[in-house]
Amino acid sequence: MKKDIHPAYHRVKVTCVTCGNEFETGSTKEEIRVDTCSNCHPFYTGKQRFTQADGRVDRFMKKYGMK
Repeated sequence: MKKDIHPAYHRVKVTCVTCGNEFETGSTKEEIRVDTCSNCHPFYTGKQRFTQADGRVDRFMKKYGMK
Protein backbone atom coordinates (compact mmCIF):
# COMPACT_ATOMS: atom_id res chain seq x y z
CA MET A 1 0.00 0.00 0.00
CA LYS A 2 1.15 3.52 -0.68
CA LYS A 3 1.82 5.72 2.31
CA ASP A 4 -0.16 8.87 3.14
CA ILE A 5 -3.06 8.27 0.70
CA HIS A 6 -5.49 6.51 3.03
CA PRO A 7 -7.73 8.40 5.48
CA ALA A 8 -7.19 7.98 9.21
CA TYR A 9 -9.33 5.19 10.70
CA HIS A 10 -10.71 5.81 14.21
CA ARG A 11 -12.69 3.97 16.86
CA VAL A 12 -15.76 6.22 17.16
CA LYS A 13 -18.86 6.38 19.31
CA VAL A 14 -22.18 6.23 17.44
CA THR A 15 -24.98 8.11 19.21
CA CYS A 16 -28.68 7.62 18.51
CA VAL A 17 -30.50 10.97 18.60
CA THR A 18 -33.90 9.38 19.31
CA CYS A 19 -33.18 7.14 22.30
CA GLY A 20 -29.66 8.14 23.36
CA ASN A 21 -28.19 4.66 22.82
CA GLU A 22 -24.42 4.65 22.25
CA PHE A 23 -22.18 1.99 20.72
CA GLU A 24 -18.68 1.87 19.32
CA THR A 25 -17.55 1.19 15.74
CA GLY A 26 -14.77 2.07 13.35
CA SER A 27 -14.95 4.93 10.85
CA THR A 28 -13.01 7.65 9.10
CA LYS A 29 -15.26 10.24 10.75
CA GLU A 30 -14.66 11.54 14.27
CA GLU A 31 -18.27 11.26 15.48
CA ILE A 32 -21.44 9.65 14.09
CA ARG A 33 -25.01 10.60 15.04
CA VAL A 34 -27.96 8.56 13.72
CA ASP A 35 -31.73 9.18 13.81
CA THR A 36 -32.77 5.64 14.75
CA CYS A 37 -30.82 2.60 15.85
CA SER A 38 -31.63 -1.06 16.36
CA ASN A 39 -32.59 -0.25 19.96
CA CYS A 40 -35.48 2.06 19.00
CA HIS A 41 -36.38 1.18 15.38
CA PRO A 42 -39.91 -0.32 15.10
CA PHE A 43 -38.76 -3.24 12.93
CA TYR A 44 -36.27 -4.48 15.53
CA THR A 45 -38.40 -3.75 18.61
CA GLY A 46 -41.42 -5.67 17.28
CA LYS A 47 -43.73 -2.64 17.38
CA GLN A 48 -43.99 -2.31 13.62
CA ARG A 49 -47.49 -1.94 12.24
CA PHE A 50 -48.29 -3.73 9.00
CA THR A 51 -50.89 -2.19 6.76
CA GLN A 52 -52.88 -4.48 4.56
CA ALA A 53 -52.48 -3.11 1.05
CA ASP A 54 -55.18 -4.45 -1.23
CA GLY A 55 -54.59 -4.37 -4.95
CA ARG A 56 -56.56 -2.19 -7.35
CA VAL A 57 -58.57 -5.10 -8.71
CA ASP A 58 -59.44 -6.36 -5.21
CA ARG A 59 -60.67 -2.90 -4.18
CA PHE A 60 -62.77 -2.62 -7.34
CA MET A 61 -64.34 -6.05 -6.76
CA LYS A 62 -65.07 -5.24 -3.13
CA LYS A 63 -66.49 -1.80 -3.96
CA TYR A 64 -68.93 -3.10 -6.56
CA GLY A 65 -69.72 -6.43 -4.86
CA MET A 66 -68.36 -8.61 -7.63
CA LYS A 67 -66.93 -12.04 -6.98
